[in-house]
Order: sequence, then structure tokens, then C-alpha cells
Amino acid sequence: MLKQIKGLHHVTSLASDARENNAFFTNVLGLRRVKKTVNFDAPDVYHLYYGDEAGSPGTVMTYFPFPNASRGRHGVGEVGRTSFSVPTGTAAAWMDRLATFDVQGLSQDARFGQKRVLFDGPDGDAFALVESDDERAPWTGGGVSDAMAIRGFHSADMRLRDGSVSQELLQFMGYEKSETEGNITRFIVPGGNEANAIDLERLPDAQAALQGAGSVHHIAFAVENRARQLEVREALIDTGYQVTPVIDRDYFYAIYFRSPGGVLFEVATNEPGFDRDEDTAHLGEALKLPSQHEHLRARLESMLEPIED
Repeated sequence: MLKQIKGLHHVTSLASDARENNAFFTNVLGLRRVKKTVNFDAPDVYHLYYGDEAGSPGTVMTYFPFPNASRGRHGVGEVGRTSFSVPTGTAAAWMDRLATFDVQGLSQDARFGQKRVLFDGPDGDAFALVESDDERAPWTGGGVSDAMAIRGFHSADMRLRDGSVSQELLQFMGYEKSETEGNITRFIVPGGNEANAIDLERLPDAQAALQGAGSVHHIAFAVENRARQLEVREALIDTGYQVTPVIDRDYFYAIYFRSPGGVLFEVATNEPGFDRDEDTAHLGEALKLPSQHEHLRARLESMLEPIED
């Protein structure tokens, strides 16, 4: 069993409109845009990152906003809901805030004894705010007070037809079974970061998901550095997984592999971080381009839709 993985690093999804996406995460949810760059493989599309002040691992939601992308279809074989941690006792305040912005899909429930606010993103993305005693410092520059601001990720739901093999994979990655409620089983990384939970939801009769706007593209797990990442890569390959070589993503190093249930997994390093090319005080302000696309700057700046801060 691996010990290097510490919980979630980031979650990356697809969107249909960059400006709408940016406004939702910065104005409605109050997160900080910590990086404005482009898709490595499609540089005419933004890659936007939102998180806490520094973009700490376990706080960062990222998006590829493909203009006018068709909406995805939710089902099995995907991360079906991404959950953020908020302070205990703030669910009602968040219900009021989200209603003020006319956020869709708004409701409340509880899972494993924790109150949740459920809501949809602009493209039908499924989110939750989970009340918890999370001591991480929030970003408060987005207009949400410290008393109720998002602390980072709480967990992510994987919707699967049969979760038995994915359960084995999570346990191999260092997750331990915590508790079960109905068709949902929670797995937690002991001693991990605060974003240390994965909920497996078994839906044997559900249709397969189709990726599009509002879909999670991949879910990334955090390791401390490249040495630990190489250890994880070797162990996964020895277990039979097809794992990519290490890829330099500028702000972290990444490896990818497909989980048995169809969800694309990434293992990302906590280093070097989002301040490698911008001062922390000015994260997410300038358009940052991967070095291989720097020669396209003039063309990209003329064609990418301006995003309001």
C-alpha cells in the first residue's frame, strides 16, 4: 500500500464560457483566480485555476472553457460531484448567498452527519459545500467573509456501476474505508491534507456519463515532490496500470492513468507551485503561457476572450 499520496491536489473540469466560469468561481463562490494560462494541447483555450490565496494543493478547481461546448451527460464512470469545505454552521448563510445569485439546483441534505449545500455550476456541474471543522485559512479577497469562506476541497464523489475494483485501487493508493451510508462508501487518507476523502457511489443501473461542459475531466491526487511521484508511478506500473511519463505542467509535475471505473486519475506534485512565475500578491492577473506557446502570445491575446478580474 502506498503512503505517498496525501489527498486531493486539484480537480479539472470542462466549461463552455470563460467569463461566466470566472465570474462564478470568483464572485459567487469567492475563490481566488490563481492562474490564467492556456491548455497545453489546445492553446487557443484558457486553463483557469481557482483556489485559496496561494493555490495550495487541495484547494484548486481548474477549468478548460471551450467556447460554446455542448453540455455533458452525468452518469457512471465520472467524478459526479465535487465538494468544498465550509465552516460548521454556515449552510444557511450559503443557501442565502447562492439564492441571491440565482444559482441553480440549490438544496440541502446531510451525509455522514455533515450538513451539505448542493448546487449546480453554470454548465450543470454538481457541487456541494460541506460543513466541517476545517482549520485551513481561506481566501477572503473575493467578497466572502472569513466566517463562511470556502477552505478548500472536502471530497469528491466517484459514480461507478461497480466500485469493487476502484475500491481496491484507492486502498492501494493509501485510502482506508471509513464508513458506508446506503450506496455510498467513504474512503479517507490517514494523515493526509484536509482534502482527504473520496466517496464511491455505486449506481449499477445508471447510464454511462458523456463528457462535455460541466463534466470533470480528471481528478488529481497530491504527492510532496517528484521523488515521491516516481515511487507512485513505479508501483502503479508494477500493479499493471498504464501510466504516462512525468509531464511538466509548469506549476506541478503530473502523471496520468485511467482508473478501472473509467475516471482519469492524475498524481501531481505539490512543487513548484503557482508563485513560480508570479508574485503571490498578483497571482492570476497576467496571461501566463507555457514556454512552447510563448511565440503565439500576440495571436492568443487577440483571440482569447478578455476576462474581467
